[in-house]
Amino acid sequence: MANSRKPMEPGSLVKERRLNAVAGSEQVAVPDPDRLIHLQFRRFAGCPVCNLHLRSVVRRHREIEAAGVREVVVFHSPAEELLRHTTDLPFPVVADPAKRLYTEFGVERSPRALLSPRVWGAIVWAVVSGAWKVVRGREHLPSSSPIGGRLGLPADFLIAHDGQVLACKYGEHAYDQWSVDELLELAARVQHTPPAHPGSLGDRNPPSAPEVQE
Repeated sequence: MANSRKPMEPGSLVKERRLNAVAGSEQVAVPDPDRLIHLQFRRFAGCPVCNLHLRSVVRRHREIEAAGVREVVVFHSPAEELLRHTTDLPFPVVADPAKRLYTEFGVERSPRALLSPRVWGAIVWAVVSGAWKVVRGREHLPSSSPIGGRLGLPADFLIAHDGQVLACKYGEHAYDQWSVDELLELAARVQHTPPAHPGSLGDRNPPSAPEVQE
């Protein structure tokens, strides 16, 4: 089912807010006054292809930080479920089971999330590698009935200090997101490019979303 809100685009403005991370008492400022924010929307806690992608982000997290980018990852699962799967991640994870942020940013769900042939190879590899990690106790199996379902699509947003969306990507299947190399290239490019004039998202002044609570 597609969201009714028009998706973000480069030049759209994101209102200031603080999001509650599931681990500890940290509140994450979006936008960040000191760094770019890479706000990425994943699917459900324990999602095999999400874990596969996030492992690549973890391996190169120091590079991402050195590029002046802060990772913030959103899932449509409750905080208590996410804690079983994300406690070892070196960046904040936000629970949004009510999908308020998903709606605001126009992140959709669709059967093509899993039916696109382009995702099948990633699913197979994610399940095989994830099963080995589960056996070794390094990962946990996802819920058999995840909140928000299994048809979510990923999305990526690179957000400037003033809340302007510098770049974004709406995934066409469950493993369609920026690679770390693409993120670093975008960050380098936008930090050496004069800011564009703010674009539009509805009336160019989207309402501030409430904090996402645990």
